Amino acid sequence: MHNPPSSLNPLNPRIPPMRSSIEDTGRPLPELNLPATPPPALEHKVLKSLLGAWALSACSADEAAAVELHLGGCGPCADEALRLRDAVGLLHQEESLDLDPGLRSRVLAGCLDKRAPRIPVPDWAAPYDAETARLDALLKDFGDGEWHAPVRLKWYEDDVPVDRRTTVAGVIAHLLTVDGLVALALGLDDPLGKLPLTERDPQVRTETYWRASRFPPTRAVRIPWREQSHTLVRTVSFAGGGSAQLTVPYGEFELPLRDSLLDRAFECWVHAGDIADAVDYPYQPPAPRHLNKMIDLAARMLPSALAERRRSGLATPPRRLVAAGAPGRTLRLEVEGLGGGEWLIALDSPGAATSSEHEVAHVALDGVEFCKLAAGHVPPLDAAAGQDGDREAIRDVLSAAASLSRM
Repeated sequence: MHNPPSSLNPLNPRIPPMRSSIEDTGRPLPELNLPATPPPALEHKVLKSLLGAWALSACSADEAAAVELHLGGCGPCADEALRLRDAVGLLHQEESLDLDPGLRSRVLAGCLDKRAPRIPVPDWAAPYDAETARLDALLKDFGDGEWHAPVRLKWYEDDVPVDRRTTVAGVIAHLLTVDGLVALALGLDDPLGKLPLTERDPQVRTETYWRASRFPPTRAVRIPWREQSHTLVRTVSFAGGGSAQLTVPYGEFELPLRDSLLDRAFECWVHAGDIADAVDYPYQPPAPRHLNKMIDLAARMLPSALAERRRSGLATPPRRLVAAGAPGRTLRLEVEGLGGGEWLIALDSPGAATSSEHEVAHVALDGVEFCKLAAGHVPPLDAAAGQDGDREAIRDVLSAAASLSRM
């Protein structure tokens, strides 16, 4: 039996040649000579040995074609291939596409183990360096719509919860202007430029910047904010330990530079959480060692905050006035979880010495919850998980923690 003519061969049917458009004079298009290449003929034992590689998608194209052709007619191999594919699925669990927020720190630590930095970042500036980097990583892939997502900044004023509506871009502008106070203390440029502003109050600076902008802040604010944060870290690193004793004025109070950068790290994390909530994105707390430093700063500020509230009539008068350095009534603040610890808080005077023998109250709460309280995001009476002792002292200290919050 001879083969039919090529014109009748079902593998080469008679099809009129395609023509190009009338603009090309209607000449036939050139034929594509792409003959189908049959898969290689392999023995059964060879094909069976390729099943594992096929399940892992590690075969060449010809081998994969030969295996798949074989599976159509060999039941045992088809069953084995199915089992292997299921096993491969167990080896490849779905993972989040988001980078681990601790990856940067681990990579840097690994590099520094091999070679110490010529100019190291001071330990007290490391939390600010880490939190600005984490926030920048969150912002990097935001679209225009996310930059204009509404955000509410929350804090307490005279025991009254206050909030201010802005956008994601407005929050970054706020961080830019308040970080500018640290820049001024270091002799760097003020991000407010030539605006006639001598006020150092963070809220006044922010409102001035917002009003002076011709248009609402956009994603363009990210670049000057990030460049400023890099400049601050670089400057304190080159300045060495002496710069830690500089003071940064915040209107009605001031902080040493080392505490000020810790305060800026805390606010950067809090507002990053505000932004993440606005765009419905998860955001993790800082590294435990950094979180511990932030909690320690808030705990050290509590006695002065409590004294200020007494002067304003917002807290109960001291039970017993003592000389500076003398032991006085003490509250034990126990912060649980990662980054936690215990702090003794002087109740009657900021200058009084704390002592476990004079402890009159004990408060226990989670570390992140305490930070939310200090940020004005949690009502004082809802914050403490455990309370024991003088209820009046406990209420005063929790309210003083909320009073640390500001815009």
